[in-house]
Amino acid sequence: MEKLLANFYELECNLFRCVNRHFDRKHVNFFFRNITHIGGATFTICTLLLLIIFSNHSLKYTAMAAGLSLALSHIPVAIAKKLYPRRRPYLALEAIKVGTNPLKDHSFPSGHTTAVFSSVIPFILFIPPLAILLIPIALCVAVSRIYLGLHYPSDVAVGVVLGTTTGILSYMMVVPLLS
Repeated sequence: MEKLLANFYELECNLFRCVNRHFDRKHVNFFFRNITHIGGATFTICTLLLLIIFSNHSLKYTAMAAGLSLALSHIPVAIAKKLYPRRRPYLALEAIKVGTNPLKDHSFPSGHTTAVFSSVIPFILFIPPLAILLIPIALCVAVSRIYLGLHYPSDVAVGVVLGTTTGILSYMMVVPLLS
């Protein structure tokens, strides 16, 4: 089992380095440094509050489901960060490219990735064609966390699963209210 975990970690570090090595590319850097904020608390909370306040009945309930999902998804994130205090890659690995004033808390799982997926999944369930736009945006946020040197691929993968799961469950809880 120990060898399997060591192999997985080596694979994960290699995947991380494949993404992070492009850090010095000006336009890619600009893109990922900006899109990552879509998964941040300020953007997700403000966007959902605006939709709740200014939208119609069905869209309002979908935004409420997304807000519920956002809140609920961060409970397992907070618990996991306490139970599995994983050092961020830029602290654990050598020769990692990272911006100024990087995060210092634990990396597992990715809160930004969890937030963006928990926020978009209810809208995709409500209007499935939105997946064409929202899934690529959410995936770019996820990749940005690796690119910026802040998360391992497994941190991001767990964030996708947590966000998607809470998005689905929250939407299922709120859908009966739409009738």
